[in-house]
Amino acid sequence: MKDGIAHTVRALHHGERRLARNLMAVSGRHTEEHEVHHVARDLAGWSREHAERLAEHAATEGVRLDDDTPEPPSCEGPPGLLLLHDLCALHLAATENSLHWEMLAQAAQATRDERLLELASACHPQTLRQTRWTDTLIKQLSPQVLTSL
Repeated sequence: MKDGIAHTVRALHHGERRLARNLMAVSGRHTEEHEVHHVARDLAGWSREHAERLAEHAATEGVRLDDDTPEPPSCEGPPGLLLLHDLCALHLAATENSLHWEMLAQAAQATRDERLLELASACHPQTLRQTRWTDTLIKQLSPQVLTSL
């Protein structure tokens, strides 16, 4: 695996693991928001699967990935504002992962790496769904939350 591709795989692996942990933390903090609680858990599962698949791919290429992902920081404040803050952080993390998936897909096409292209093609659409979900919730919740404070 070329150094640039290995670097992007490492960054994406870290990003997917971080996003999974952050999604689970948000799910735990917002149990009263049923959609957030349950969908965040489902989306975290996708990110965990993406990280596992990236690790498997990297291992076949002789690349070792670092599994040390720090715990997400805890925040305090009014519940609605905290929820918006959490959703914004999730959206940015998913967007960053989406960019990395896109870069890997382009590199896979350029190097004719069918396995990497298949991996990116399978995982990237779920990451795009994660960004759409967070974007939709931010749009739905921000008018009510921001005007009620």
